Amino acid sequence: MALSKALLRIAALAVVATSLGGCSFLGINFGMAQLSEKECLMRAMYFESNRSSSEGMLAVGTVVMNRLYDGRYPRSVCGVVGQKNQFAQGVLTKKMTDSGAVLASQMADQVLRGARHPGVANAQHFHTAGLRFPYNNMYYVLEAGGNEFYEKRKPGTF
Repeated sequence: MALSKALLRIAALAVVATSLGGCSFLGINFGMAQLSEKECLMRAMYFESNRSSSEGMLAVGTVVMNRLYDGRYPRSVCGVVGQKNQFAQGVLTKKMTDSGAVLASQMADQVLRGARHPGVANAQHFHTAGLRFPYNNMYYVLEAGGNEFYEKRKPGTF
């Protein structure tokens, strides 16, 4: 009896935590199961690319797909986008409130049909344009949509 009450409390806590704090509880993603691959992709492109640039959205979408097919990241678009500390906080839960959502939807369709930004090439990383970091393994390949896209390479292989 005590065990079942404890399990009910844990289940209730999980429901409350996921409804208040996004889609993760104890490292387990709950909310992503409700989103389609397209919705996860368009949300990443919408929140990460300044919402107005199709080029920037395509570049972000290309990074998501590069990660998906790499094998070191989760094996679904929603898994890649929802991976902790990789994309904008709340990317899978915030509301999309402007016309950029229409463009993100169109661009997500294109990416899911195989479109890729040629300038991104194999890059799996990006950060806000204008920032610079003192690491010697960041090989920049493109600036688009307010972001700079880069590959991580061993020093001297540029």
